[in-house]
Amino acid sequence: MTDKSFHSRASFSSQDLAYLKDFDLPSSFDSKIGKILVTGASGYIGGRLVPQLLVRGYHVRAMVRGASPEYGGLWPQAEIVAADVLDTNPEPLEKALAGIDTAYYLLHSLNLGPKEFQAADIQAAINFRKAAEKQKVRRIIYLGGLGDIRGSLSSHLRSRIEVAEELKKGKVPVTILRAAIIIGAGSASYEIVQHLVRKLYILPMPRWAKNKCQPIAILDVIRYLVGVLEVPETTGKHFDIGGKEVLTYEKMLMVLSGVLNLKRVFVSVPFSGTRVYAYFVSLLTPVPAPLTQCLMEGLKNDVVCLEHHIKKYLPFEAMSYKEAIVRALTREDQDRVYTRWSDAYPPAHELALKLHELKNRPAYSTFCSLQTQKSASSLFKSLCHVGGKKGWFQNNWMWRLRGLVDRLLGGVGTSRGRRSHASLKINDVIDFWRIEDLQEDKRLLLRAEMMLPGRAWLEFGITELQGKRQLSLVAHYDTKRLRGKLYWYACLPFHHIIFKKLLMDIEARSL
Repeated sequence: MTDKSFHSRASFSSQDLAYLKDFDLPSSFDSKIGKILVTGASGYIGGRLVPQLLVRGYHVRAMVRGASPEYGGLWPQAEIVAADVLDTNPEPLEKALAGIDTAYYLLHSLNLGPKEFQAADIQAAINFRKAAEKQKVRRIIYLGGLGDIRGSLSSHLRSRIEVAEELKKGKVPVTILRAAIIIGAGSASYEIVQHLVRKLYILPMPRWAKNKCQPIAILDVIRYLVGVLEVPETTGKHFDIGGKEVLTYEKMLMVLSGVLNLKRVFVSVPFSGTRVYAYFVSLLTPVPAPLTQCLMEGLKNDVVCLEHHIKKYLPFEAMSYKEAIVRALTREDQDRVYTRWSDAYPPAHELALKLHELKNRPAYSTFCSLQTQKSASSLFKSLCHVGGKKGWFQNNWMWRLRGLVDRLLGGVGTSRGRRSHASLKINDVIDFWRIEDLQEDKRLLLRAEMMLPGRAWLEFGITELQGKRQLSLVAHYDTKRLRGKLYWYACLPFHHIIFKKLLMDIEARSL
C-alpha cells in the first residue's frame, strides 16, 4: 500500500461555497484543534465532511485506500494519504495518523455483504485503535448506528455498536454519534425508498414496515460531526442523533409518494423475510443486493433516539423527514449531487488493477473508429452523456439485458446510473463501468465492474487525423481462464454492431 501524499491546489466555486456555508452551526471554529484525519474520505459522508472542515479553516488529511490525483480536485487544500485499516502492514495507517489531533472514523464494511462485514469491521476498529494510540491521537469521533442494545439487534446494528466498544477500549477518548437512516441526495437509503415509490404502484408492507425509525438529513449529520469537534465537552461521550420526527417505514414511503405526487397503494402482507425483500429491492433500485441485505436487515428493529443529550451542546433544530426529502430532490434537479453511495461500491474498487498497470497488453481487443469534421470539444461533450437515464443511444436493450443478468447474479448491473447527468469526474460510475481516466477532449477510459471471468475496459479516444477528428473506441479484455476466453468470443460478434453504432450516434449528437 502506498503512503504517498500531496496537497490540493484547487479552489471552491461560488456555488460550492454557498452550499458549504449553509450549515448554521451553534459552534464555531476552534484554532486550538490541530490537523484532522478523515477516514472514509472517498465515501458518501466523508466526501461531504472534508470540504466542510476545509471551508471552516481546519487543516485536513483525507485518508483513502488508493491514492489518485483526482482527489486533489475534490478537496482543495487537503492533504491526501493512502492507507487501509485492514492492511496487515500497519505502517501506512500509522503514517496516516502521525501528527493527527482528531480522527474521524467513518468506515464500515457493509459492501462486503452480510457474511463478511462483521469480522472485517471489528478487525478494522482494532487496527485503528492501536495505530491511534501509538501515534498519540488526542481524540476519535465515530459515526455509528442507532439501536437499543437491550433488544435483539440485526447483525448490522450490532456490528456498529461493537465497533464503538472496540474503539473505546483504547487510551484515546472517543466521541460516538449514533444515527439511523440518513436521507440525502446520493445516499443508499434515499435511493432505495425513492426508486420503490417511483416504480411500484402497489407496495407490499410486511410487519416490520410498522417499526419505528428516526431518519436524519445528511446536512444534520455533518452539522453534528463538525459540532462535536468544536465543542470539547463532548469528548468521551456518546450521543443519539436523529431528525425532527419518528416515523414508521411505511409512513416514510407514504410521505415520499405525497411529495412526488404519486398515488400508491400500500398493502399489508404476512411474509416478512428481509433477505427475500432485499434481493427484489436490489433488482428495483440502484443499490446492489449485498448492500440492501445489510441495510434492510436493520429494519427489523426500532431505531429511534433513546436520549437527547446532544441538544445540551448543539441546540439546533434538525430537519424533518419531508424537508430532507425535498432538499434531496432539489439537489438532484439541480444536478448537484456531490457524493453518492456508489463512490465506495464495490469494495476496494480504488485498488483494482488499472489498464496501465498490466504487465502486458490485454490479451484481447476490439477497435472501431470513424472520422468526422466535428470539433474535439463537441465530440467529447456528446461522449460524456453516455449511460444513466439516457442510456447508450443505440441498442439500449442489449446494455440493459447485460445489466439485468449481472444484477440477477448479485452484481452492480446498469441501474447504478450516474451521479450527474451533465458532468463526469474520475471514479464516477456509469452504469456497470467506473471512470478510470478522463482527459478533456481526448480520452475517456471506463473500467468494467460487472461480474466477468476477466478484466475489461472501454477506451474512447479523440485524435487529430489529416485535418479531421478520429473518434475511436477500443474494448480491452484480459483473461487467462478458458471460461474467460469463451466469454470473449461469445460477445465478439456483437461488438462491431454495438460499438460502431455507438460511435455514429455520439458523432450525430455532437453539435
